[in-house]
Amino acid sequence: MARIYLAEAHRVGDTVALEDAAFRHVARVLRMRVGDQLTVFNGKGSEFTARITQIERHAAYITLEAQREGNTESPLHSTLLQAVGKGERMDWALQKATELGISAIQPVLTARCNVKLDTERWAKKQAHWQGVLIAACEQSGRLRIPDLHPVARLDAVLNLCEAALRLVLAPQSGSAPIDAVSAIDSVALLVGPEGGLNEQEIQRAEAAGFRSWQIGPRTLRTETAPMVALALLQQRFGDYGPPSV
Repeated sequence: MARIYLAEAHRVGDTVALEDAAFRHVARVLRMRVGDQLTVFNGKGSEFTARITQIERHAAYITLEAQREGNTESPLHSTLLQAVGKGERMDWALQKATELGISAIQPVLTARCNVKLDTERWAKKQAHWQGVLIAACEQSGRLRIPDLHPVARLDAVLNLCEAALRLVLAPQSGSAPIDAVSAIDSVALLVGPEGGLNEQEIQRAEAAGFRSWQIGPRTLRTETAPMVALALLQQRFGDYGPPSV
């Protein structure tokens, strides 16, 4: 069943006009018709079954028929501090982090970030990333959209993290700090850009309470590293079960 995002909270019985992007997806991509059923969610925890009641040339209307219960949010509150990468690399990192249950995302600028934009283009980039998160929630069945914070310099956000466990991915660190932790309910994960974090940035992160973590013997790309790390964290502390034998 098609699943789409509605920005506002609604109740059973409401008839709602689809927003432009949702209308195009439902009417022109999926070619749905009056009477077809779909699922809608508001990104704040509510999900409904709905039915298309009217389609016009530039608009479509749905009626919410029943509220649905879901349990797709992880008990582990996780924040990703992701160094801004070029083009699709950042999109990929945010998309997969959302699928893996991330709670909040803080894009950060580091010494080796190669993305330099003016204020207007950063605003457009932020709106684009928000769309990536929404699409990932539509696909993965999540009920809540991760919080997306404005881009900030790394030094400005390091000391704001209050997670029970704070980790910075650092190849060649040789440490596995999650092995020594029995149970936590929150984690912050810092991932560097294509060129990695420099030594001074890692030291500043450690001074702010982050623990260096080498997640394997191979160096991963900036878009791959958070996906692997978050999967391991969800398995250990979240809602992924232990591997079957």
